[in-house]
Amino acid sequence: MKFEITDPRALALSSADPRMGLLIRFIGDLEIRIESDPFVSLVRSIISQQISVKAAATIRGRVLEVTGAFTPEAIHQQEDEALRTAGLSAAKVVYLRDLCSRILAGQLDFNLFPSLTNEEIIQALTAVKGIGRWTAEMFLIFAMGRYDVVSNGDAGLQRAARWLHGLEERKDKKYLEQISHLWTPYGAIAGLYLWEAINCGAVDGSDNLEHWIFISGDRAAGTTRQ
Repeated sequence: MKFEITDPRALALSSADPRMGLLIRFIGDLEIRIESDPFVSLVRSIISQQISVKAAATIRGRVLEVTGAFTPEAIHQQEDEALRTAGLSAAKVVYLRDLCSRILAGQLDFNLFPSLTNEEIIQALTAVKGIGRWTAEMFLIFAMGRYDVVSNGDAGLQRAARWLHGLEERKDKKYLEQISHLWTPYGAIAGLYLWEAINCGAVDGSDNLEHWIFISGDRAAGTTRQ
């Protein structure tokens, strides 16, 4: 999905937080990958834990070859050894089995999620072995399209928030908590732009937002990324 800087949500963010607005205009449009299948989203998250993007993609492919499909039934019926041979750790096999078992037993029903609050969904997901709050928050954003989520437990976002607003260093590293109220109800979109600032080297390669724009040279505020 393409998120454009002319989107009303981007304009609202820019109005509420001019520094975020400058970042949005300078980075430009974003491509956001939304996973339409909630189960697949969680399977991908569990497989990806603590390994590189490339390794996760390889293992997902091998698991899919073994199971034939990413469904609770297909994964649940596989022997542990088959899943381990595909590249899953013993812990991740346990996590996937717990997820599948809860779904098959009706303890976790994705059909109910649209009527639940963010916190209710987080509580339901974190009851599953191997799913923590951060994973549940990513699920809310990238599987349910809920953009009012701010992941305060994300160290990268905390660092980027400090960079964006030039905040003084804190021992508790709680920088998002100081400014994220400005982004309500589109905190996740602000987070996407902060992640992009990290990914392109801006946060760790410059002192602040203005410094990054200055050293970027041939890029001009208001352009979009191709």
